[in-house]
Parts: sequence; structure tokens; C-alpha cells
Amino acid sequence: MRMCSIASGSSGNCIFAASDNTNLMIDAGISGKRMEQGLGEIGCDFRDMAGILITHEHSDHISGLGVVSRRYGIPIYATKGTREAILKCKSVGEIPSELFREIRPDKEFTIGDITVMPIAISHDAAQPTAFVLRQGRKSLGVMTDLGRYDGYIVEKLQNLDVLLLEANHDVHMLQVGTYPYYLKQRILGDKGHLSNELSGRLLSEVLHDGFKMAILGHLSKENNYERLAYETVRLEIDMADSPYRAGDFPICVAKREEVSELIEF
Repeated sequence: MRMCSIASGSSGNCIFAASDNTNLMIDAGISGKRMEQGLGEIGCDFRDMAGILITHEHSDHISGLGVVSRRYGIPIYATKGTREAILKCKSVGEIPSELFREIRPDKEFTIGDITVMPIAISHDAAQPTAFVLRQGRKSLGVMTDLGRYDGYIVEKLQNLDVLLLEANHDVHMLQVGTYPYYLKQRILGDKGHLSNELSGRLLSEVLHDGFKMAILGHLSKENNYERLAYETVRLEIDMADSPYRAGDFPICVAKREEVSELIEF
């Protein structure tokens, strides 16, 4: 399988994931032009895209969806709640109804040779999901935009090869920062975003002997920075009651404005 972050952060998210035969996009939260350029950098094209998986309807995940779906006629996979919320977003423009494919949390489906498992997450959106993709014995997960995690999430992320996991904010930076009080409470709440510390703790619970790489994503521009997220997550893993340590596998941080390295496994 292959995976690449075209963009990841509070200002826009777009992830490429593929097998040898099937190309998928997870979210389309940047401009169509940026998505096209990003795919071009890794030798791909929207004309080869089998589907776009949408986690939820917030603008940093769908802002470019209308443009690319209309231009290329790509099927859109989203929960009923997410689809209905997208159709109410005037900023994305009209999307032909026949492009939507309704999905349900915990109900596997296939696109080409990839099996997709939608995972229900806690976020202030209509019906948000994360995704685990499997092809044969290979698997990857994209888990962002969750205010908390529990045993259900940990179970769904077991035995992955690669995981892109949210490390949205540093709690202290957020608390002393310029955001208004209500926004700070939203981000810190159960339907907000995962902090660096919680990201490290969750990661420590899903490590196993075959784990290949962790990618930290969806960093806040105002309340985090790459080195802090990286070091905090590593520290949490080293402190966890686990046989694994942060040095046992690669950890990288997805770029906000740049295409990250294409991972093949």
C-alpha cells in the first residue's frame, strides 16, 4: 500500500491512500488546484481516483470537494449525517446526488481491492468518522478530529502497519493563547481535538511488533508546532506502561502546506 499527506492541519486536510490497483482520497479540505498539484508531485491524477472518503463536513475537510467531484465525477463516500451536512454547505456548491455513496460506522465496504472500515469518532460534527483501510495483510488508519478516545477506538486501531493520528494542540499553548474562551473549551472538550499528550497515549496503546510508522497530523497553526508535537508524543510513549518505546519505529509529522513523503509498505 501507499500513503501520502497532501495537506494536514487546522487549515486544510487531504490524504492520499492507495493499493497497487486502487487510488483513494481521504478528505478534500484544500483547493482543487492544490490537490491536483499535490497528486502530480507523487505521480498521480484525479482521473485515476476511485473515490473520496469524507470524515466530516467541516470546511478544512471539504472546501475543495465540490470542485473536484464535479470536475472528475468521483464517487463520494460519507455517512448519512455527513452527506446531509455537506449538502447544506453553500460554499462547496452543488454536488450531483448520484456521486454520494452512503456508508455506516462499523460497516465494512470495498472500493476496488481496498476494504474500508468507517470508525465512529467523538467530534462536533453531524456524523463524523475515521477510517481504516486494508488490502490483503496490509493496513493503514487515518484518525483525526476526535476530542477523546476509548476502548472502542483502541480496538479499531489494532494491528495496523501505518497510522496517521491527530496531535492537534499543546494544552498549555492553547490555554494561554489568544483564542476566545468558548473556542478553547470546544477544542479541549470531548468533541474537540486530541492533544499531543493524548495522541501519544493512544499511540502507545496500539503499538505492536509489526507496526511500521506513525504520522502525526492535523496540528493547530496557533497552538502547536512540529517539534513540540513530535517530542511530546515520544515522551508519552516512553512513559507508558508498554513494552515499546518511541525509538522502536519511525514517527514523522505531516506538513501543513507541503506534500509529505510518499510512504510505501
